[in-house]
Amino acid sequence: MAITFEERVESRRRNVELGNDTAELVYVLTGSSSDVTVKAMALAGSATTYDSLIRQSIQIEPVPETIDSVNGTGVWNVIVRYGVQPAYEAEDWALSFDTTGGTQHITQALTHVADYAPGGITPLDNDGAIGVAMDGKGGGTVEGVDVVVPVWNFTLRRKIPIDNWTASYVTGLYALTAKVNDAGFWISIRGSLYEFSAGEVLFLGASGDESTDSDYVDVSYRFSASPNRANFTIGSGANEITVVSKKGWDYLWVQYWDAEATDGIIKVPVSAHVEKVYADGDFSIIGSI
Repeated sequence: MAITFEERVESRRRNVELGNDTAELVYVLTGSSSDVTVKAMALAGSATTYDSLIRQSIQIEPVPETIDSVNGTGVWNVIVRYGVQPAYEAEDWALSFDTTGGTQHITQALTHVADYAPGGITPLDNDGAIGVAMDGKGGGTVEGVDVVVPVWNFTLRRKIPIDNWTASYVTGLYALTAKVNDAGFWISIRGSLYEFSAGEVLFLGASGDESTDSDYVDVSYRFSASPNRANFTIGSGANEITVVSKKGWDYLWVQYWDAEATDGIIKVPVSAHVEKVYADGDFSIIGSI
């Protein structure tokens, strides 16, 4: 008898709640008496995501009077449940954070405001280049300035049962350090959902206390988040440059060239460059035990 896996009419029950949307898809499977086969078919036959929700559990129930172990046939009800985030539960995880920002060295202003010079001299307009130091020979440098930029530093804490603790998990965290998330990263703490796009979160490492007289290992995971940016400009007028995309932890630098002005040589932006300086990593290992 062929195995069939079909969605029921009463499927697609929804619980619409801001930040905690859930859905249930209900199926009927016929043609097998093996729960192992039913599980495999349910995993293969149901989608991992549904309407941006993530598959979180699969419940299988036999219809008792239909199970025929001799002929290997039977009917099963299958319920696939979807939710908004991976299984990071509030009772297992705690969060601390600060948004005091980070420091970044920039050489180009967001907007050039004004230029001033002594009477009779036309001030040189470097189109937002900051700290231009000319050497008197037609060259020079753009020294820039350190500014505060948006950075969200946060720490997740949890207790892991000592029986689940493995050396491979620790080495996995070590390998993940200084990596950025290669996919969307979600955290749900006490009903509050924190969501980050790929490239926005840098894993700074973990620390733990493995005591032989405890049933748990206390672990702290440190992160730093910086927002992705898209379609922003550097310079103005004929020197305006549009940066199409820069992920949070990519490095942006501006290249300048010398241009002639009425009363001298100025520095103007000629190109902007986005560099990837951190490798991507799979953050799913963090919640894998």
